[in-house]
Amino acid sequence: MIHYALRCVDGHQFDGWFRSSSDFDAQKQRGLLSCPHCHTASVEKTLMAPAVRSPAEKTVAPADAPQPQSVGLVPDENQAQMLKQMAKMVREMKADATDVGEKFAEEARRIHFGETDKKKIYGSAKAEDVKSLLDDGVPVLPIPDLPEDQN
Repeated sequence: MIHYALRCVDGHQFDGWFRSSSDFDAQKQRGLLSCPHCHTASVEKTLMAPAVRSPAEKTVAPADAPQPQSVGLVPDENQAQMLKQMAKMVREMKADATDVGEKFAEEARRIHFGETDKKKIYGSAKAEDVKSLLDDGVPVLPIPDLPEDQN
């Protein structure tokens, strides 16, 4: 596998993994590459230093190290279009709601049980808090993080 640093025409930088240099070229020619930030297909490789480690430098990640996020390659136009629609829906939901951050579970429960005014909210919650909300009959829906939320 080859790791490339990539940049779109708008200057967004991101990484990509390919089986070979020709695999990158073939995917680009077929229009299968796109910027995860703005979705433009105008993507180029950038200069990067090779990362070569000797066997002595290789280490096992500690148990508390951050785990990798789930990612996927968008292989066709239909799936790319679905991702654009999903991102649009998330932006619209967030534009019309209040970000309550880590107090999501507490605030959602208060709204559900009529302890505060009904309003649209979003935020973050631990898995056990989401399970507890669902067990209590509080309707919650996970929404995906958008690439721009990670910057």
